[in-house]
Amino acid sequence: MLPHEEQRTIKWFLIFFYIIMLGYDIFYYYIQPVHIDHVKGGFPSNFWYLNYIVLTLLIPIMVYLYKKNKQSLIKYVFFISYLITVFIVDIVSYSISGKEYNSGNMVEVFLVFSLPIFLSTRYFWLVSLGIIGKYILTAIILDASYLAFVVIIFATLSILSFFLLVRFQGYVRAVKVSYDKQLEGIVKGVIATLELKDPYTRGHSERVASYGLLLAQKIGKFSGDELKSFYYASLLHDIGKVHIPDHILMKPGKLTDEEFEIIKSHPSVGAEAVKDVEGIQGSICVIRSHHERWDGRGYPDQLKGEDIPLLARITSIADAFDAMTSSRSYRAALPVEEAYNRILNGKGSQFDPGLVEEFQKVFPAWVKFHSNYQWTKQWELPKEMEI
Repeated sequence: MLPHEEQRTIKWFLIFFYIIMLGYDIFYYYIQPVHIDHVKGGFPSNFWYLNYIVLTLLIPIMVYLYKKNKQSLIKYVFFISYLITVFIVDIVSYSISGKEYNSGNMVEVFLVFSLPIFLSTRYFWLVSLGIIGKYILTAIILDASYLAFVVIIFATLSILSFFLLVRFQGYVRAVKVSYDKQLEGIVKGVIATLELKDPYTRGHSERVASYGLLLAQKIGKFSGDELKSFYYASLLHDIGKVHIPDHILMKPGKLTDEEFEIIKSHPSVGAEAVKDVEGIQGSICVIRSHHERWDGRGYPDQLKGEDIPLLARITSIADAFDAMTSSRSYRAALPVEEAYNRILNGKGSQFDPGLVEEFQKVFPAWVKFHSNYQWTKQWELPKEMEI
């Protein structure tokens, strides 16, 4: 699921969860007993309020994860916390009161039927087996054999939900393939335009994206969708150069201060140009911040240290390496060993020290890519980025 779609899904899922749980408990424990059954209402025990205490304490935790763009973790933290709390409260409450177990909440039906919207098979099994396991253990501990019927109901609902999940996953895959092909076509067109404008940078975007992808994969912090978004954004990292006049972009000699200021505008211009393009929105920082420096002397925002987004720091190293190892109008390409040493010399000043250490580990793969690169071939999407 795309990150922004995960955000919307999680938000509405949580809103409906809290509404259903609170509404059901009020009706089941207060309205129905008093106004329909004409008996005293109330929770099975005061311990019952622990459910609401835990669910309230979860709110700031979920907000924190949301702000940290870890939406995929929210549903796991939330469900596991809910399941453990409800199970303990049920056992303690009915053991203390000695009443026949009649708990349960319509919200658990909501949990099962909402599974397909997350498109996650792993989360499906966690929720389905978690709820079924809860009722099996409750039946054993409280000697409530009639809960076997509840287990059968939830098993049936889970099967129906699984069929919907598989169907939704198939639709999403089909849409994703179609969209990726369209995005790939757009990127190819933009790269071709850039290369026609500045033939000295032919293949530069592709090589930077490939180097950056190898380094990002080595770090191991990114999902497949994040890597794909990063790769496309890296291909477009110099898109803002279409704004630069040809006489400046292709000038063989040293740029004047005024001309260099114009060159420095291309990251912000490029980021603004593609900010609304679906598929790379999470990696726009690559375009805007790939010329920032670790010491804060870069451009356009003079970001420093870890204030520079990680993906942009990765692209900065890849961009510098390819710029040094490919020919330009004003100089010949440097040997890869010389470029390697210059990257190391920039550790802690131009480049992230931690990433330079990772660069050293992935350098042999960069050398292999550089040696095998077909410098006159037509650009194409690498196999590891295809669906």
